[in-house]
Amino acid sequence: MRTKERFAQVMAWFEKNMPIAESELNFSNEYELLVAVMLSAQCTDKRVNQVTPALFKAYPNIETLADSTVENVLPFIRSVSYPNSKAEHLVAMAKRVVEVYKGVIPNTREELQTLAGVGRKTANVVLAVWWNQPTMAVDTHIFRVAERIGLTKNAKNPLDSEQQLIKYIPEHIIPKAHHWLLLHGRYTCQARKPQCKKCGLSTICRDFSIKRKHTLA
Repeated sequence: MRTKERFAQVMAWFEKNMPIAESELNFSNEYELLVAVMLSAQCTDKRVNQVTPALFKAYPNIETLADSTVENVLPFIRSVSYPNSKAEHLVAMAKRVVEVYKGVIPNTREELQTLAGVGRKTANVVLAVWWNQPTMAVDTHIFRVAERIGLTKNAKNPLDSEQQLIKYIPEHIIPKAHHWLLLHGRYTCQARKPQCKKCGLSTICRDFSIKRKHTLA
């Protein structure tokens, strides 16, 4: 199957079977989204959603977070992964947003990546989720799923995977495609025990096709 055809079939399947695909993080504005995404690095959305209510109650906006200290923020996020570095990043991020961007969360990848703790993946998530920009944030789930299905081929790293994906996914569905692939990897195409027998993409999946050939051989 040609790459373009595979992409078309995969996107069509998701559109039909997962018409609503959204972030599982809880947030109500771009400030809360940015904080939640920063906290979610190497941590589950479920855990992040457990700590953000108290955090946002204490720091309801970027200005209050900027006025805080690492020592004061740390107790609110102690249960997430790497709490010390994340507390430092959150406070430093908030201070820069207030001082440089007048309290407004930037809406370009270049500007977002000038903030402490914000890399390309985090920036892409915020841009896609809040501003619906055609940015593909590649995490471990998406990197794995895209390679297994055959949307990417021998991707060397997340950036390589991202570039291969956006080449064939129409711009207007890239934000949703991010969630499609992520959620599929989180609940179906899991790392250790992929649910191939329950997967509606098995007839299109390159990895499943290879496994089946080996079984029949």
